[in-house]
Parts: sequence; structure tokens; C-alpha cells
Amino acid sequence: MHLSELPTPAAVVDHDVLRRNCDTMATRLATQGIALRPHVKTHKCPEIARLQGGQGIAVSTVAEVQGFAAAGFEDQVLAVPLAPARIPEVLALARRLSLAVLVDDGAVAAALARAAAEAGQRLSVWIKVDCGYHRAGVDPEGAEVLALARQLQDDAHLDLAGLLTHAGHSYDCVDRGGITQVAEQEARVTVRCAERLRAADVAVPQVSIGSTPTLSVTVDRTGVTEGRPGNYVFHDLHQAGIQSCELGDIALSVVATVIGRYRSRGTLVLDAGALALSKDPGPSHLGGAQEGGRICRLDGTPVPGLRLTGLSQEHGKVSVDPACPEPGLAVGDRVRILPNHSCLVSALHPQLHVVRRDRVVDRWQPVRGW
Repeated sequence: MHLSELPTPAAVVDHDVLRRNCDTMATRLATQGIALRPHVKTHKCPEIARLQGGQGIAVSTVAEVQGFAAAGFEDQVLAVPLAPARIPEVLALARRLSLAVLVDDGAVAAALARAAAEAGQRLSVWIKVDCGYHRAGVDPEGAEVLALARQLQDDAHLDLAGLLTHAGHSYDCVDRGGITQVAEQEARVTVRCAERLRAADVAVPQVSIGSTPTLSVTVDRTGVTEGRPGNYVFHDLHQAGIQSCELGDIALSVVATVIGRYRSRGTLVLDAGALALSKDPGPSHLGGAQEGGRICRLDGTPVPGLRLTGLSQEHGKVSVDPACPEPGLAVGDRVRILPNHSCLVSALHPQLHVVRRDRVVDRWQPVRGW
């Protein structure tokens, strides 16, 4: 099938760019002596995870654990703090694959220990550390992390795997200089926490860090054992905006059809709305962000003067700048949209159409559910 024949809206993956992104990150971490554990929540596709390689995978949902286990991925880390209600499911899954979980709360760790004891199991557990993002994780300098580490180490049914962090605040940077500062902080804070615990006679086998922006730069990561980038397989306009990638590195796009042209109002309407593009504004802190993404022709060339200015459920409203050349788009024509946030876009589509140049060569179905 030709790209122009796809029913729209359609999520499209450029296979060659995807493969290049995978190879670039794998080489970068190998050069630094850091093991790669890709975070698959960006794409949720076993086919892409196989291209990424690495020592195992990180996932965000129990459904992802199940889906990737069925596809043969037996080394997984559920890299979101564990909800107590999911403990029975996690223990059942851990009986048939190497599954580690994440905690940042002593009460959850205690509930996990009780359930593991009742089941006669041992479970590997990571501690989530806050390296500056302030979304989740224990304070690396506080008393709680030491208490939690000792709790895990002393329990007969839990094994402390190490410390895990995510530098999500790197997405607030404006350039590679800022990303480098966050990357240095991420490594420094987490490694120092591990050293502090070891000085208190707590064994910390591994230190795991993760974020595509911070792992796009090279800093001193002595003491870090593992990296968990995710978005890098696709990249997106946010990554390009903060300079952790180039526009040519964006592997995911959405093909849409013009379903309305209103010259008197200077607008177009596309058949791709919030349910195809999400409402993530992208790097709005940089100014000039477009709601939904950047409009290109089918060959990927940006169309000057077109801005996605409004998204409803199934409609994308486009403003046409009269000062720019006439875009020459009529009802029925197709465009390609580079997304602000590829992780959300991938999750919104029932399948990803894999293309090489202008031909559809495969279709991949992301894992669904929580």
C-alpha cells in the first residue's frame, strides 16, 4: 500500500529513522559502559523493543508486563511505583518471568513483603529516588531512603535491586546546555545516594537512570549501571525543540486528510483531532508551540504558514497565514503531522503503519490497557 492510500488518521513510523535512532542510543550507552534497558511505554510494541536490544525492558503498566511477556520478554522492570491493589497480579507474573517492581513507600513495601511471604516467593524491588523532577520518589538526602533500603534488605522475601530515577525535568530545558546540567545532576544525585546507603552497610547492586534528553548528552556517569531511555525511538517536536534531537530524527507522524477548506476564514479542517494527536502542547515554554504538531506534506516537507490552532475530538483546525505562499491544499488532500508528544500519539492509535519511503511495509499493534 502506498502512504497516500492509508485510511486517515493514521499513525506512521518511518522504519529507517526508527532503526537509526535505536542504533544511535545503543552505541552511545555502550560507549559509556552503561547497560541499556529501554523503556517501551513510548511505543508498546514488541517489534520495536526487539530493534532496541538491551539487557531487558522497562514498562509502565501491568498490561505491558503481560503483553511483552507473551512476546518473549522475560526480564522486565515495572518502572512506576506499585499500586497495592496490583500486588497479587505482579506476584503471579513474577512466578513465570524475571519481574522487578518499584516502590517509594514503606507501607507498600511492607504489603508486598507480606504477600510475597504468603505466596512463598522472593521479589526484586527497586527504590524510586527523586533526582529533581519532584513527581515521585524519595528524597535522596533524607532519612526515608535509608529506612526503606534497610527494610528491603532485611526482608526475607524481598531483594533490593538498586536505585532508579527519572530526570523528567529535563523536558523543561531550553537547549543542550540545560540538558547537560540536568544530566549531571541526575547522575550525581543518584550515585551519591547509592554511596550513602553503601556506607551504611546497605548493598546497592545497581543505579538506573532514565530520560531521552539526558541520555542524548555525554556527561560523567561513573557509578551508573543502567540507562532507561524511551522516547528516543520516535522523538517528537518537544525533543527537537529542546535540542535533544533534530527534526530529521522524528520517526513517528500522523497522516491526516483535509476535510474542509474555508478561504474566507483562512482555515482548513483535518480529520485528525485530539484522539489522533493528543492535546499535549509540546515545548510551550519555548514559545511558538503548535497545538497538536507541525503540518508537513506527505514527503515530510513542512508547509509554511499552516498552524494547528485547535483540536476537538475528531477535528483539527488549521489557520492559514495569508502572508505565506498559498499551500495549495484542497479537500481530500493529505498531510503529515509531526507530533508534539510521540508517546501519547502512539498510545492513541490501534496500530502503527510502518513505512519505508512512501510504501507501507508492516503494521504493528501496541499493547493496550493498564
